[in-house]
Amino acid sequence: MTNGKDRIEAVPTTVITGFLGVGKTTTILDLVSRKPAHERWAVLINEFGEIGVDGSLVRGQASEESGVFVSEVPGGCMCCTSALPMQTALNQLLRKARPHRLLIEPTGLGHPAEVLSTLSSGHNKEVLSLGRTLTLVDARNLSDSRYTSHPTYLQQYEIADVVVANKADLYCPGDHEALAEFVQSHCRAGTGVLITEHGRLEVSALDGGLLSEADKSCTNEHTRAHDHSHSHSHDHTHTHAPTVLASDLPLPERGFLSATSGSNTVRSETGDGGAAETQPTLTSVGWRFSSALVFDRRKLTVLLEGIVAERMKAVFVTDEGIYGYNLSQNRISEVPLANCVESRIEIIAEEHAATLEKQLLACAS
Repeated sequence: MTNGKDRIEAVPTTVITGFLGVGKTTTILDLVSRKPAHERWAVLINEFGEIGVDGSLVRGQASEESGVFVSEVPGGCMCCTSALPMQTALNQLLRKARPHRLLIEPTGLGHPAEVLSTLSSGHNKEVLSLGRTLTLVDARNLSDSRYTSHPTYLQQYEIADVVVANKADLYCPGDHEALAEFVQSHCRAGTGVLITEHGRLEVSALDGGLLSEADKSCTNEHTRAHDHSHSHSHDHTHTHAPTVLASDLPLPERGFLSATSGSNTVRSETGDGGAAETQPTLTSVGWRFSSALVFDRRKLTVLLEGIVAERMKAVFVTDEGIYGYNLSQNRISEVPLANCVESRIEIIAEEHAATLEKQLLACAS
């Protein structure tokens, strides 16, 4: 909320975290679709890569005219590359939107405890009123040790006020039970669980309203202290973002540019002094294309459906309109967008897609 003409204070703020591909952006889009018509909402999105696609996906489906204001912090975990870009983007967004509510989406490879610490300290403590922290999960991933042994994945459970089990329509027998056990062993007492599909959430889930009897797993709804202690210690290294990110550079005469992020490596150690484990490195590669380049939608769809990656997001200006694309767990979705400034694509994978640039250009005219 705001007080007076210039002062902004106690803006209800929700951090929506979760690992790659769990549906954070879809959830945010669903929430803003439920926004009261008279309210202004602000959305701050942090992306692993330099190009930045999520902001375009949200803007293409929710405009400032409808009361939704979006800002991005690309180039890696916003608590690690530098707190300054995050704070600058946050301040500018608050001044522009003067929002009734703020949603923050950290990158799925970021460190949410540090983000929460930043948001609850200093000047932010007066400007923001932190509500529930929602951690989106896909219970199917609990059978994969790449997730359950990853320190960032575990931290996302540890800081959760509510674990949102998304994509429940795709779960197999035993997935719900596995999630309940994992929450009991890795979350604080009082952490609730919501079961949902397609990122659908009621706005009441943000403010600590009572969960339905069918969905809540715990009754201690007043547990609000964010305990940032961890059962795992971890070191993380990032290649720090350059002074000017690829998302902000002017496009060259050829009409496109590319950017590859530094590798994200994580080394974890068990709390009992066990052997250290190094997680697989993930690299982000992305492209920006001038809006003058129009892509053949049919050729583009065939190309994108063949991509093998941990994650892919894109917005493209095509001969049949503007479309957003989302690839997760070998499933790709396409959604029409109202607008976008230019075509963008970002891929997160263990290996660099060296030939993709030529293939993308072959789809454009």
